[in-house]
Amino acid sequence: MLSLPVVSKVAHAAAAQILAVRTWPADEYTRVTLELNSPIKHEHFTLDSPDRLVVDLEGLDMSEALNSLISKIKPNDPYISKVRVAQNRAGVLRLVMDLKQSVVPQVFTLKPVANYQYRLVLDLYPKVAKDPLASLASNIASSDDPLAGIISNINSSRPTASVPKVSGQVTPSAPAIVSTPPRQSGSGASRPILIAIDPGHGGEDPGATGPRGTREKDVVLSIGHQLRNLINSRSNMRAYMTRDSDFFVPLQVRVQKARRVKADIFVSIHADAFTNPNSRGTSVFALSRKGASSAAARWLAQKENSADLIGGLDIGQHDKNTASVLLDMSTNAQINDSLKIGHRVLEQLSRINGLQSRRVEQAGFAVLKAPDIPSILIEVAFISNPQEENFLRQSSNHYTVAQAILSGLDGYLSTNPALARG
Repeated sequence: MLSLPVVSKVAHAAAAQILAVRTWPADEYTRVTLELNSPIKHEHFTLDSPDRLVVDLEGLDMSEALNSLISKIKPNDPYISKVRVAQNRAGVLRLVMDLKQSVVPQVFTLKPVANYQYRLVLDLYPKVAKDPLASLASNIASSDDPLAGIISNINSSRPTASVPKVSGQVTPSAPAIVSTPPRQSGSGASRPILIAIDPGHGGEDPGATGPRGTREKDVVLSIGHQLRNLINSRSNMRAYMTRDSDFFVPLQVRVQKARRVKADIFVSIHADAFTNPNSRGTSVFALSRKGASSAAARWLAQKENSADLIGGLDIGQHDKNTASVLLDMSTNAQINDSLKIGHRVLEQLSRINGLQSRRVEQAGFAVLKAPDIPSILIEVAFISNPQEENFLRQSSNHYTVAQAILSGLDGYLSTNPALARG
């Protein structure tokens, strides 16, 4: 029987209690979260031949919640084959994750925030980071698609993406931001307009929750899928999603992904809650360099910008300067185009739902800070309002919302043909 090495000796401590165990498998990475009533010490290391991740947890005893982790690992998980749990020594519990491929693990703790208590997060990234272009390319039906050549050219001019390291640790990040100058029109040739669709929240971050338990992350993902399908049915447009399933994506990584695929327009979709359950209506937002256009816009931007804390990001390894750098890089042209797009989309959405604001509001949303991509954030409805939650619970309305968004984009593109670049 294999005897696994011990990284370091740890002192016995009072047993902590596991409140919940959650897993979030995705192509980009798999996350395992242990939620506890108190912080715990931990050590981890990897083994190869075969690949394994070993995590020693101090002050934990075997429990039904921890045993449930074994059943939560599904056959389609791209990184974890199975999990074994055993008492390694007095006061120390050992998790052994048998892996399907080599990973670069990031293991970190989070303090209580929102509805969560202390969390121990295990993020399993592939040794070679998933490139957003790979996801986009997988949606291209054939080499005859006008976008296929664009993707091939971008791929051939970019180095292979890898997971960056900082002080020996892994940063949960997409490939590094590459400054992309505006593409010029070709000699009569054109290629499809590329729309980046960004369903808000995901994974550990459910977003807002309605009175009947409807989760924002589920609603906006469904609307995102509908919008993607509508866009991809066009010959002159293509869609790319920053997340196409239920997993957490840091705000700035969403921006990086859109820039990596050279998106023409970025559309972030949300359905927020407010303290007043009577608040209702649709809102559309663009970035502001000078401060929020209203108190409500400021409040909402602060709330949306807290997604990284709720979703669970290792702030110690995150580049805290990226947000301010991106904002400094944002151009007046980007913001002006965003306002034009927002006005068109808001006009279309007003036909299917009342408006919270009749103008495109502005605030410092982190997810809108791509300096070279016109970007808008749509609050489809207030999920905290019982009537609007019922509206959001009907899948047919997701299609209607997606149609309205696309109609708004069409209206903008009809008066801005320069986007049809070669």
